[in-house]
Amino acid sequence: MILLCATSYAGDWPQILGPKRNGIAADDEKLLSKWEQEGPKLLWEKEVGSGYAGIAAVENRAILFHRVRNEEVVEALDVKTGDTLWKSGYPTTFYPQVGGGEGPLCVPTISEGNVITYGAQGVLTCTDLETGTRRWQVKTHEEFGAREGYFGAGSSPIVVDDLVIVNVGGSKKKAGMVAFALEDGAVRWQKTDEPASYAAPTTCLVNGMKHVLVVTRYRCLLMDAKSGTVRFQFPFGQRGPTVNGATPLVIGEHLLVTSSYGLGSVYAKFNLLNFKTIWDGPKELATQYCTPIHAAEHLYVIDGRDDIPPADLKCLEAATGKVLWTKQSFGYGTLLGADGKILICKTNGELLLTEMSPTGTKVLSKARPLRGTVRALPALSNGRLYLRDQDVLKCLAVAPGL
Repeated sequence: MILLCATSYAGDWPQILGPKRNGIAADDEKLLSKWEQEGPKLLWEKEVGSGYAGIAAVENRAILFHRVRNEEVVEALDVKTGDTLWKSGYPTTFYPQVGGGEGPLCVPTISEGNVITYGAQGVLTCTDLETGTRRWQVKTHEEFGAREGYFGAGSSPIVVDDLVIVNVGGSKKKAGMVAFALEDGAVRWQKTDEPASYAAPTTCLVNGMKHVLVVTRYRCLLMDAKSGTVRFQFPFGQRGPTVNGATPLVIGEHLLVTSSYGLGSVYAKFNLLNFKTIWDGPKELATQYCTPIHAAEHLYVIDGRDDIPPADLKCLEAATGKVLWTKQSFGYGTLLGADGKILICKTNGELLLTEMSPTGTKVLSKARPLRGTVRALPALSNGRLYLRDQDVLKCLAVAPGL
């Protein structure tokens, strides 16, 4: 089994959590070994609207998805200057049920010259990457009777070949998962009665066939990407004020899913039709939305919740779930791996450049480029690190030569 990725060039960040949806940058991405005292060089910054959607970037374009007044806006920016190349918007009336913001949550997906966005009210849009021309749009919540959820739609779509696959959550119409044609948005298949989660699906190749591994509101499923056939599933989630937010990981012949709210994690060996749990439970790992970084048979993660401290930085042995070290009360945030290092973007706006190993962690540099609350996932593309809070997007030089 191998992890699949969207079509991209070296150094691109074409979707949530990077080229392979695992939080790790392209192999040729290089990082500075140390920053100046004031932090990484600021290349440009831009005021942004509301939302927690991170940036996607391919070649000379960075895609920003945000809400400006009463519109959800897809905006292409020049990666060198931050200047707007084009923008396209549509009306929105979204208001969250529980706290949070009014803007979109899902990171755009760039594939084959298309930009796929999924708004807070379930509006799925395909836009031309070069021109900003809208190619098609589907109001999935209206068409499939899906609920908006606590914070709006939050499961970033995935493109597999000519399909856009989305955890829509249209339970009453057997449209928990829906595949749309990348070309024109036509429905190719709709399967399951699973409500939507905030976890993005990922892909893997099993027995030579492309599959989607998805965590919904209540379950984890392995689905054939072409047909939507469910190969296996197991419970993962619970009712009440809870969410599943971390993207599942495929690690060779194993999968890892994790969540907070007393749920914990499941690490299992799997094949086409079944799975065998290796370790599980909340004691080792139960993180709210920080997707772990897997490196050299180990997992690095911020364990705990953003909204209820404490949150601990941890290293676990992937095969056993054994915790090798813990930095208690570290503070919540997300991780990004590149060039043998791990960038930590904390929700308080602090940014750390670190080296991590099974024996501990070493902070090489730290800075605080943002003063607001940072929940949007960071993106790293061709030496440029994109960070945003509720007010501003900053592009920082974290590689030599920029």
